[in-house]
Amino acid sequence: MRLKHFNIDPGAQIFLACSDTARLRILNLIMTHGEMCITDLENILEFTQTKTSRHLIYLKNSGILTSRKFNQWMFYQIKDEVFEIMTQIFQFLRRDPVLQKDQQVFQTMYTNRELTLNKLRMKPLGVN
Repeated sequence: MRLKHFNIDPGAQIFLACSDTARLRILNLIMTHGEMCITDLENILEFTQTKTSRHLIYLKNSGILTSRKFNQWMFYQIKDEVFEIMTQIFQFLRRDPVLQKDQQVFQTMYTNRELTLNKLRMKPLGVN
C-alpha cells in the first residue's frame, strides 16, 4: 500500500526524521540498496553502535523504516507506504558529496566482501 497523500501529522514526522544529517545518510544507503544491516551501516558511516541504533529507532518510530531479524543481524528497509515520498526527497539530495562518499565506501566494502549481505551469501543455506 502506497500513500498518495497524507495528513499533516505523518508528514511532519517524516520531515522531522529527515531533519538530521545522520538519519539522511542512513536513509540514503537504505533507499539505494533496498535493505541494510545495522552493522554495515555502522561500518560505512563510521558511527558507534549506540548512535546508529538511536537513529534507526527514531526512523522506525517515525514510520519510515521497518525491520527484520536474521540470525544475529537486524536488517532495515524503507516501508512501502513512504517509499515514493522518500524517493522524491532524495532526488534533491542525490548530488550531495557526503552521500556520494557514503556510496563509494559501500561499494568498496561490498567489493572487499566486508558487508553482512556478502557473508550471508557465502554461508550455505540452513546453516546458522
